[in-house]
Amino acid sequence: MKKFFVITVLFALPLVAYLFFASGVNNFARLPVLNSEIQPLEEFESMGGDTVSFENHITILGFPGNKPMDYLTNAYHLAEKIYDPYSEFKDFHFVSVVPEGNEEEIEKLKKELSTVIGLKKWKFVTASEEEVKQLFESLGSNLELSEDLSTPNVFIIDKDAKLRGRKDDEDVGKLYGYDTNSIAVLNNKMNDDVKVILAEYRLELKKYNEKRKK
Repeated sequence: MKKFFVITVLFALPLVAYLFFASGVNNFARLPVLNSEIQPLEEFESMGGDTVSFENHITILGFPGNKPMDYLTNAYHLAEKIYDPYSEFKDFHFVSVVPEGNEEEIEKLKKELSTVIGLKKWKFVTASEEEVKQLFESLGSNLELSEDLSTPNVFIIDKDAKLRGRKDDEDVGKLYGYDTNSIAVLNNKMNDDVKVILAEYRLELKKYNEKRKK
């Protein structure tokens, strides 16, 4: 009986270890850089009055388009699944880029969102339609804006203003953006990838602090 138990353990442990690492491969690697040349945000008009930038922030970038209130359900999904769990991370913020002329609708959207979350880390900026298009195109993704300049997809931008995502996603190959229509995508893929990039920066900060102590 004892011999059978030992043999079972010897065969089972490698299999369990393999399944563990195979199922969580993205948790043990850096989140890939998909594009390093993204248009900066500093020239865009912030509705909060402050300067909004990709630099030194982990940014979740979204495009609600010319009908911001139509984006409300997507915003709720993001608020619950991504913003709320991670908004306390110091350099983490959301940025929604909206074409000029939609300020009143943005205020309505913010009012609705503020019933479920605090909006301190959720920034709204406006720009001309051409500037919105240019920013989106600078991401270099395989996605497109709709006619109202919206997309349900949001993007992870790192502190060096680089687009992060997956190079070999099991469903789409290169995963540039995360579909906020899909709770499954937010719960699994995006949640996992946000954890990875936050872990990267925690590790870098730890190494930096250790060097300073020496």
